Amino acid sequence: MGLVGTTVVKPGFGKSFGSAAHDFGAVLPGSAPGIAVVDPQEKIRVALIGCGGQGKANLRVFMQQADTLVTVVCDPDANRMREAADMAEDRYDVRPAEIKDYRNVVTRKDVDVVIVGTPDHWHALPMIAACMNGKDVFCEKPISHNIMEGRQMVDFATHYKRIVQVGTWQRSQQQFLDAVTYVRSGKLGKINVCRAWKIQAPKAAVLGKVAPSEPPKDVDYDLWVGPAAMVPYQSNRLHYNHRWYYNFAGGMVGDWGVHMMDIVLLGMSKSDNLVQPSKVTSIGGKFYVGPEDDRTTPDTLMTLYNFDNWIMDWEVHVGDQAVGVDGGRDHGALFIGSEGRLLVDRAGWSIFDAQGKPVEKPAPKDWGGTMNGLGTHVREFLNSVKTRGTTRSNVASMHQTTTVCHLANLAYLSGETLHWDTATEKVTNVRKAMDELPYKRKNRKGFELPKLG
Repeated sequence: MGLVGTTVVKPGFGKSFGSAAHDFGAVLPGSAPGIAVVDPQEKIRVALIGCGGQGKANLRVFMQQADTLVTVVCDPDANRMREAADMAEDRYDVRPAEIKDYRNVVTRKDVDVVIVGTPDHWHALPMIAACMNGKDVFCEKPISHNIMEGRQMVDFATHYKRIVQVGTWQRSQQQFLDAVTYVRSGKLGKINVCRAWKIQAPKAAVLGKVAPSEPPKDVDYDLWVGPAAMVPYQSNRLHYNHRWYYNFAGGMVGDWGVHMMDIVLLGMSKSDNLVQPSKVTSIGGKFYVGPEDDRTTPDTLMTLYNFDNWIMDWEVHVGDQAVGVDGGRDHGALFIGSEGRLLVDRAGWSIFDAQGKPVEKPAPKDWGGTMNGLGTHVREFLNSVKTRGTTRSNVASMHQTTTVCHLANLAYLSGETLHWDTATEKVTNVRKAMDELPYKRKNRKGFELPKLG
């Protein structure tokens, strides 16, 4: 299926950075362009692909940097694309190009870096295409929709020597850095059990039962579905709610597991080459919303990961967000050692002795902007674009965390305890598990992933 992207300029403004009138032929595998290096004194020209809530949040932070210039915004939803263009025009007094199809963005010469802020099922294709066309990428989490897709993303980024930062900004937030350093110091003694969790608010969990209908006139629904299996339009599938359908995402373990389990994996690793489990088992279901709810991912899930001499427990359920696990908030990571415990979340981190009594005064609860690491995360990415240095949340490292998250869903869907071989990235005891999501999928015709080499 061919798709034609269109540049849209408001009549009378005349401020577009460029048009789509020229030939946007895609770069083919094996024909890598020269590696573009941004002059430290030059503005970094930014394209946003995916103009939803998180995409615009990323765009806002990028525009706060003095050395950026937004030249293109892209989305199959014309309203969301217009909102992002309005933001950029307000910031620069120049309106960026508005292009519906990402393939007409990644080839542009007025783009140095691409923000991929799309729904999860749309992360891989734009990221890979951007790398093939010499662009660096800031890609939202979770990087991939399935394990094999993530592996291809790593391989393409490596082959084309591109800087790819994943939007897991907790890796740039000081309390998480401090907590990981403390865990690695050995002061907690022997750690046998770790926990990570996220409690979902009832209003966000319940999607209800909605009949198929015609998509909104301003949304190219065929393009929005893209590489996923085509399903009829339903209002409770679009945009934010895509997270709760396996066709498009991985549920809460994909949405938040990549944050909280990432901290556990970092703490329990000797370096940023993260430890991986050998066995995974999951139980759960749609216990809160009930079987008639349209969501396909579980609202309640408990996963046990067996590592080398320690276990990680991942938990998600629906409930009161003011009360979490073991005294934490509605999310957190807990390290349980022979000499003490460490609890960390986005409000701070605390240390307890072996009996559970506070050793140090808990950090203040602050949900304000000072506790959000996105600004630091974006700044590190832009610096790396200029210096060609690696990033804290580089795609290779985050593929390791994202794989651990995918394994929770894979074990849940298979109903089996899975034996995982990290070296080959294969399930060794239940071969049929590798024929289904979230291990791999066959992309819809017209949206196939390219092959390397």
